[in-house]
Amino acid sequence: MSKEASKAIDGRIKELGDWRGEMLAHVRALIKQVDPDVVEEWKWRGVPVWEHDGIICTGETYKAVVKLTFAKGAALKDPSKLFNSSLDGNVRRAIDIPEGAKINEKALKALIKDAIALNSEKKTAKKTAKKPEKKESLIP
Repeated sequence: MSKEASKAIDGRIKELGDWRGEMLAHVRALIKQVDPDVVEEWKWRGVPVWEHDGIICTGETYKAVVKLTFAKGAALKDPSKLFNSSLDGNVRRAIDIPEGAKINEKALKALIKDAIALNSEKKTAKKTAKKPEKKESLIP
């Protein structure tokens, strides 16, 4: 679905036609700079999703903010304190970007890299996890 999803994201950016579309396009470009092979998806009735061995983040648009929600954000180090939303959850973390905000691109790219690395680690761990041995049946 990636080509269709990419077209849907293009459409959303154009449809918004304001600062939110520009910001969504900008963060999308940053994600693609970090990972040129990122997979774009269109889920949950119109939410752009970027994936690499799992969800990296989503890009939701609201009236007052563009929200980047990192699927495993709680497990990521955030020394630049980019996360400013969904801070009480055990799994996700988000960055709300209001109109006129400047993005710390270096810090955001580092966060994206770390999210990809975390996804890849978990995928590798699943592949190398030892499967339980089958027990022989006691019934002939």
